[in-house]
Amino acid sequence: MSTIDRSRSAFTPAAPTATRQTAARGVQNPLEKLVDLAKDGLADVPRFVKMGLDVFEASHLAELRKLFGGDARPDRLHDGKFVGTQGQTFPPSTPLSQIPGVTPKGNPNPSETLLYVNGIMTPLEGQLHEMQAIADTSGAKVVGIHNSTQGLVTDLAQCVTDKLDKGGNPAVDTLAETVYSELKAGRDVHLMGYSQGGLITARALFDVEKRLRLEDGMSKAEVEKAMSHLKVETFGAASIKYPDGPQYVHYVNNADPVPTLTGLGGSVDPLDFLKDAGKGAVVHRFTDGNFNPISNHMLDTLYMKHRVDFEDARNGRFE
Repeated sequence: MSTIDRSRSAFTPAAPTATRQTAARGVQNPLEKLVDLAKDGLADVPRFVKMGLDVFEASHLAELRKLFGGDARPDRLHDGKFVGTQGQTFPPSTPLSQIPGVTPKGNPNPSETLLYVNGIMTPLEGQLHEMQAIADTSGAKVVGIHNSTQGLVTDLAQCVTDKLDKGGNPAVDTLAETVYSELKAGRDVHLMGYSQGGLITARALFDVEKRLRLEDGMSKAEVEKAMSHLKVETFGAASIKYPDGPQYVHYVNNADPVPTLTGLGGSVDPLDFLKDAGKGAVVHRFTDGNFNPISNHMLDTLYMKHRVDFEDARNGRFE
């Protein structure tokens, strides 16, 4: 940092135009430096939330409002709605069987349906892309429940309230009502939750457990038996506990700070005694990635590479 020469007159003539232009070319604007660094860090995740990328692509401060949810209203309109093929959205009251889900490429009539909840900073088109990756990997039809984004700050704040089971979350409400209705109708349900979507899934399952106990008068054993009809897979999830009953498979990348710091923890976790993956859960921990924590957390380009068939996973066959 250069010192200020206080002996100079405030009326010293300005430097010639050519000199000023040369200086401008030689000194990069601090905001531009920040943008360049951010873009370098996100180089291998070009699709990670278009809203977020717009921020880092921009060179003027007005665009930073997007980071704080300044233009989130369009996506918020879909909060808690079902998502089907081509990004169509449906009200939460729509029967699951009536939603045209995303199907695997080359297989328009899969035999199984997965219900998927996305993570933070993911607008509708981002969730649709993830749903296609899940469909292609699993061979199942995928129906989404949209967890809308309102910007990084608001999304993270909602994660805190979800962990505390405080406040409303439309995605939690839709998932809980759907799971309860499907169980009462005697149908099995296969759920997937990624990042905050895993936290939303856990919160919804606790709501279902509570409802079965209070409204239906079931004992703890009866609730667990009823919820055993649920298959639940989480990827990089931000929840540290899940109710007993469902058949769980949790995927945790040791190089991913989301599940290791806010979820079930990595292979070495001094706070493991505080975590509860659910009775009989399979927790598959692995190490994959680089020095970029965002790419280490990606669903389609990282976690889907490690996912195996649900029954294989339940039996510990991950190779």
